Amino acid sequence: MMELRDCRIVFMGTPDFAVAILDKLVIEGCQIVAVITAPDKPAGRGMQLTPSAVKKYALEKGLPILQPAKLKDPQFLEALASLKADLQVVVAFRMLPELVWNMPPLGTINLHASLLPQYRGAAPINWAIIHGEKETGVTTFKLQHVIDTGDILMQQALPIREDETAGELYDEMKLMGADLMHQTLLRYTSGELHPFPQSDLGDPDKLPTAPKIHTDTCRIDWNTSAESVYNLIRGLSPYPAAFTQLDGKLLKIFKATIQSSNELPSPGTYQSDGKTFLRFAATDGWLYLKDIQLEGKKRMGVEDFLRGHRFP
Repeated sequence: MMELRDCRIVFMGTPDFAVAILDKLVIEGCQIVAVITAPDKPAGRGMQLTPSAVKKYALEKGLPILQPAKLKDPQFLEALASLKADLQVVVAFRMLPELVWNMPPLGTINLHASLLPQYRGAAPINWAIIHGEKETGVTTFKLQHVIDTGDILMQQALPIREDETAGELYDEMKLMGADLMHQTLLRYTSGELHPFPQSDLGDPDKLPTAPKIHTDTCRIDWNTSAESVYNLIRGLSPYPAAFTQLDGKLLKIFKATIQSSNELPSPGTYQSDGKTFLRFAATDGWLYLKDIQLEGKKRMGVEDFLRGHRFP
């Protein structure tokens, strides 16, 4: 095998989660011969073309950048082959065709924000919290045909705090993921690591998955337990945020607390003193809202909201 510093690496990623991993590899002196990221997309009020977080970072560091619209485009494949990479690293990018992930002699290594084979899919951080898990982690693995199914290289577990939101967990996991990827590459390129199948850690068909978050996922069903609603709020905060209706207007909820109660109105009923609290009833307790955003308004704490709001 080889020393990591001699390994020619192509890095593929798009959001800031991937930036943390790329930055770690750059700081550690890895030889990044190119960065592959998504094409610039219209964003903001003016819908101006905006580069991805990974592209912005690559520009700052003077790294070569490729932005293929299609990963099977012959010109892109020719450019990729000309880099003569020994290894590819993929973090939060598109699904790769085999002729891309199988191109370098050492293959392609991916990072996933769960303890695979649990929570395969697009939103592992969100779903772990929504399901009330007490632990999650990060996994490095070899890419193969079916997404998130490749042989595992390394894993590291991370506890989930009872009040932790998806945004807070995301920030922890990207730093942990950066360290794990670097350790993985050090040990893999030296021949120390031997990939093993995910089935060694359990039957994937019997484990929870992490599908893409849709609007219906974010709509609060008050006909469930207070804990289920609380976990949904945490798991979708700060984005895209769980929501309900307040007098016909959409109300996003970013933080809340639970108070159990045996005497409750019908689920979904709200109460407020107009000054200090706004609460909604679930099946077995109240959800006291703490951080909210009403349609057409700014995000704010509930007391600030109540000072300016008039209930019908």
